[in-house]
Amino acid sequence: MSDTPKIDRRRFLHGLGALGVGGALTACVGPTITSRGAGGTAAGSAAQLLPPVNSSKATGPVSFAHWRAEDKAVFDTLIASFRKANPQADVTQDIAPSNDYQSTALQKIKGGKIGTAFTAFRGAQFVNMNKAGLYAGLGAQPFVDNYFAELIKTGQADTRAQMGLPYQLVFNMPIYNEAAFEAAGVSSLPKDWDGFLALCETLKGKGLTPIAWPGGEPANSGQLINSMVMNNMPTDTAFADIEAGTRKVTDDWFIATLKQYQQLAPFFEANSTGTSSEPLQQLFASGKAAMLATGSFHISAVRKLGAKFPIGLVAPITVDAAKAKYEGIYNATFILGVNSAGKGQDAALKWVQFLSDPVNAAVYANGTAQHVTVKNVEYTNADLKHNAAWLEKKTMLAPRFQFNNLDIRAAVEAACVAVVGGTSPDQAAAQAQGVVDQKRK
Repeated sequence: MSDTPKIDRRRFLHGLGALGVGGALTACVGPTITSRGAGGTAAGSAAQLLPPVNSSKATGPVSFAHWRAEDKAVFDTLIASFRKANPQADVTQDIAPSNDYQSTALQKIKGGKIGTAFTAFRGAQFVNMNKAGLYAGLGAQPFVDNYFAELIKTGQADTRAQMGLPYQLVFNMPIYNEAAFEAAGVSSLPKDWDGFLALCETLKGKGLTPIAWPGGEPANSGQLINSMVMNNMPTDTAFADIEAGTRKVTDDWFIATLKQYQQLAPFFEANSTGTSSEPLQQLFASGKAAMLATGSFHISAVRKLGAKFPIGLVAPITVDAAKAKYEGIYNATFILGVNSAGKGQDAALKWVQFLSDPVNAAVYANGTAQHVTVKNVEYTNADLKHNAAWLEKKTMLAPRFQFNNLDIRAAVEAACVAVVGGTSPDQAAAQAQGVVDQKRK
């Protein structure tokens, strides 16, 4: 039994606003925050503590650094509103692909010229940015109260000081074409591993690619590992334990996971270990792939590619139904912060304050088809309303972000790719453990 806190049902559902889902929202258990497994707290202290935001209008430029190119148009709309309210201020987006952002953002932002306001991935990037002193501490900002307290813990330092504000509440688990499932005669989602394999077999028999999986793109190939291990893990902190050296990649539970990847390999698209997410979004949007094994953050992208069918969320349950602890995966990420270096911190803080307003957060959420961590947001987007029930299910905070060392995470995730490519599970695990041992020295 997990000793971690759960989101209070009444407060959380009140914050969802007018979802219009009626009786579907019942018996809430809510997304759970795993303690050590949160992978979001970081050692180190802020280079400075920002004073509470004042009521004057923002002035000067803001460089907003992030990785969500697909959100650019929505942010442009928000920037126009911000300019209208603050005529002497401006916001320019500095956007990098997610892979590049992971590897280069810290150095780019460090000088303070780029990213006076910036974002970080939960886990290793947030930890490293905080250790480097990039985040100016938010201190007693009144707008922090606009957020669900349980969902912004991943933006805290070890001191529990709020360094950044996780903005997105996403589900890092496969999305699926509900119309394709129905046409294949699938009336309910599988509740165990045999059922998931049978589902894939059924979909393949209908001429579909059961699972589109971007095995050639590390930033997204690793999303599937979240739901593959959520019920296989001996504890909620097993990935953190691998990094700490108290568990190994060669342990039985992870070998079992690799063997399950091996079983899934025939159901991925051809050359899956060399494929990136962009062509797979098109494959899914065209109706040729039944599932896209990335996450809810790609729903907006496939809609833009012409997908008209209802889209749901499904996670492979890798154990017997009676042993399943979790139904799926969620993540609180896109951690908004203010740069401790350079000029323009007042304007950057007011941009973060602006995004934290429930009305503006609703513009972002509904325009990008992503739930947010801000309270009292009215969700009008059809996909957000359609998948609102997942806000109540027993979901695990995405465990892949427990790794604070990106080389160790890459090695563990590469073992999954290697197995799909034909390497034996034992060999792939041994190779990954070799990297872990080396990086821990």
